[in-house]
Amino acid sequence: MKLMDAKHARHDSTEKSLTSELTPEPQEAEALTPEELAAQWEAEAAEPAGPIANLLSSLVVLGLSIAGMALSVGLGLGTPSAPAAGMWPFVISLIAAVMAVAQIIVGRAGGRDGEKFSALSWYAAIGFATLILMVVLMPIIGFEIPSLLLCFVWMRWLGGERWRSATIYSILIVAAFYAIFIAALGTTIPRLF
Repeated sequence: MKLMDAKHARHDSTEKSLTSELTPEPQEAEALTPEELAAQWEAEAAEPAGPIANLLSSLVVLGLSIAGMALSVGLGLGTPSAPAAGMWPFVISLIAAVMAVAQIIVGRAGGRDGEKFSALSWYAAIGFATLILMVVLMPIIGFEIPSLLLCFVWMRWLGGERWRSATIYSILIVAAFYAIFIAALGTTIPRLF
């Protein structure tokens, strides 16, 4: 009888371990309060960059904005009713410059919102470099191919999309831009078709 009980106990423990491996026990859901969630997110957040890093990054943005405004003026601004090629780049650069000056003023208070640079910070540099490459290639081969490549690189490598979805989305985005800016608005963007 003892042998039979030992056999059943061993069989039951083996069955329990197999069952627990196949069907994990449901974990109790913890309902956290908003304050507890905020504390958890703050604990998991990246370290703040600090006021010096905020100042330096704001100065870089300000410098790029001033360069953008100067290049835009060189292209010609035109008037609000008849904008020239440099109007919108000038407006964007002006907005970026105002935001950089505001960040220089606000960032001196401690810079709690900015994060330290990490490996993911290179994604912004890669995105900016590919955008510049697109601008350089557009007058040479039109906007379709550089835009398609830019969308694909941003979605596949910077956004982590799968190959198929990155390809489909890139084609749809370029087709939408073509429909809006060339077919509907009739802009004079350099193009192949």
